[in-house]
Amino acid sequence: MSNTQTNKPVIGITIGDINSIGAEIIIKTFLDARMMEFCTPVIFASNKTINFYRKLMNENNFNYQSIKDFTRLNHKQVNVYNCWEEEVQITPGVLNEAGGKYAARALEVAIQCLKDGHVQGLVTAPIHKNNIQSEQFNYTGHTPYLKAAFNAKDVLMFMTADNMRVGLLTEHVPIAEVSKYVTKENILAKLQLMKESLIKDFGIDKPRIAVLGLNPHAGDEGLIGREEIDQIIPAIRHAKGNGLLCFGPYSADAFFAREMFQQFDGVLAMYHDQGLIPFKSLASGEGINYTAGLNIVRTSPDHGTAFDIAGKNLADPNSFRQAIFTCLDIIEQRERYAENTRNPLKKTELASE
Repeated sequence: MSNTQTNKPVIGITIGDINSIGAEIIIKTFLDARMMEFCTPVIFASNKTINFYRKLMNENNFNYQSIKDFTRLNHKQVNVYNCWEEEVQITPGVLNEAGGKYAARALEVAIQCLKDGHVQGLVTAPIHKNNIQSEQFNYTGHTPYLKAAFNAKDVLMFMTADNMRVGLLTEHVPIAEVSKYVTKENILAKLQLMKESLIKDFGIDKPRIAVLGLNPHAGDEGLIGREEIDQIIPAIRHAKGNGLLCFGPYSADAFFAREMFQQFDGVLAMYHDQGLIPFKSLASGEGINYTAGLNIVRTSPDHGTAFDIAGKNLADPNSFRQAIFTCLDIIEQRERYAENTRNPLKKTELASE
């Protein structure tokens, strides 16, 4: 990560639900002045929201500059982009309409700034998937919303930490409906996304990917369900035939219990809890959520709104801080990949001149 003022990426940060721990973990992260060496942060929220939590936390040393456009961007200080001016009652720990409304407002403004090129990466604080619903936000979370906003063909919810990376075939889908999404076509699409992300975003030239089974004991050869035989194994064989180093299907319980994930660069889980329960248990509080497949870089902490501790100054900022660093690392890795894969003939011509 660059630490020069001129080359620092501008990172957009959305406030999330204004009644959650979002503002608290943002403030705690940027109270450490060393963070400014790596990026120029722009918090998409309102001055009044940030001031409310700054006073609640008794953190008067947290300073920022308020901006309404990027002509006043300060690369030496935290910036707060004012997304609304109206008075909003903030009630930490309370799930209400205001929390979702202004979370969506901040996200909408941040995305437009990304599209306009003012921001190089996005880190999102948690939203609540129920109270953010509206005519403008009819999605089950950040991932499908971002897919639509950037017209991506497909995206992958990719949980990453130092010791593992777990992608999900299905995200926020009821368990009763998961099996209908476990198809050869869907598995191949997610495997391809994971492979491309591991190469371009994480710098792994020949990634090894493990695929988990859907059923207990990966179906026990059809005794406990046929999804492995009919869909998962054919997908793995097809992917291997096209040069992808993927293996499985593995029984999820033994795979994580025996730490087999350490032998692979990525793991494709079939559904949300199959992947996230072991990930959150083993990532030591520093895991993050990354949306692979977008033309921009977006990360978030691997936890939710935590209304039970909101406003109590108890929130741990480690995952959010790691989301910032991962966002910066991926931006840098993408630049390196682009440089390394430019037309080699042009490089040769320039060198010979």
